[in-house]
Amino acid sequence: IANRGTIKPHHNFDASADANVLYKAMKGLGTDEDAILQLLTARTNLQRQEIKESYKTLFGKDLVDDLKGELGGKFETLIVALMTPPLAYDVTALRNAIKGAGTYEKVLIEILASRTANQVKDIVAAYRQEYDASLEEDVCGDTSGHFQRLLVILLQALFKAGEEKFGTDEQAFVTMLGNRSAAHLRKVFDAYMKISGYEIEESIKRETSGNLEELLLAVVKCARSVPVYFAETLYTAMKGAGTDDDTLIRVMVTRSEVDLMDIRKDFRRLFSGSLHSMIKGDTSGDYRKALLLLCAGDDE
Repeated sequence: IANRGTIKPHHNFDASADANVLYKAMKGLGTDEDAILQLLTARTNLQRQEIKESYKTLFGKDLVDDLKGELGGKFETLIVALMTPPLAYDVTALRNAIKGAGTYEKVLIEILASRTANQVKDIVAAYRQEYDASLEEDVCGDTSGHFQRLLVILLQALFKAGEEKFGTDEQAFVTMLGNRSAAHLRKVFDAYMKISGYEIEESIKRETSGNLEELLLAVVKCARSVPVYFAETLYTAMKGAGTDDDTLIRVMVTRSEVDLMDIRKDFRRLFSGSLHSMIKGDTSGDYRKALLLLCAGDDE
């Protein structure tokens, strides 16, 4: 798939030169935050991992530990997120969501609804390796089977009413959902609309509530368009009083090399303002500077 991210590999990349820049930015009194954020937002995650290796070789120290020691607050959280390999980032986010308090469902829903089937498979394997635990068991408590299967059962319950009309297709529908194929799902949504006269989203809102509703809607939105789903997620994180910085950081970092260009386009179309201007108005300091560099352009 074409990279529709805002961050592309840096040409003339030199990991040890970059490691030196970062070392200089942190040694002695004071920290050159600007040098750190300018450099790290202009490198891909793979390149950041090479810088981390060079840093260890050259200075015998762990780059991420040094960054944590020098930085603080939301800016630190953002920089550490940028330094984390994508798979490890998802796995840690899920673990914190499960073991921590509060945001549990939101993070679970976002990651498991928006990642591809292969990514989910990798996440499950990496989670087991990292924590010697089963993600399914941790997520579902006493529910057996894959989280996707749970999703399928939830959606299946919703379609019971249309069983006669769907005939054998309902079983096919369940299989499709299990395959997490967006193209198939969109056909099912169209069929649902023809049969019931309702968009599937309307039926979900009418028939369900709470986390189940959120999860079902996320699956449907991601099947229709992942960038639109994230544009809405970002908007929700920033609208009104206060900012959900955890979500803002998570989405900007995880989509920066995937589809942030498309997210920006959809954001502009849906919310008649640019993502850039909303971030600018909602954040401050080095944290804002780094986020705007990840955004990499204003669509006003």
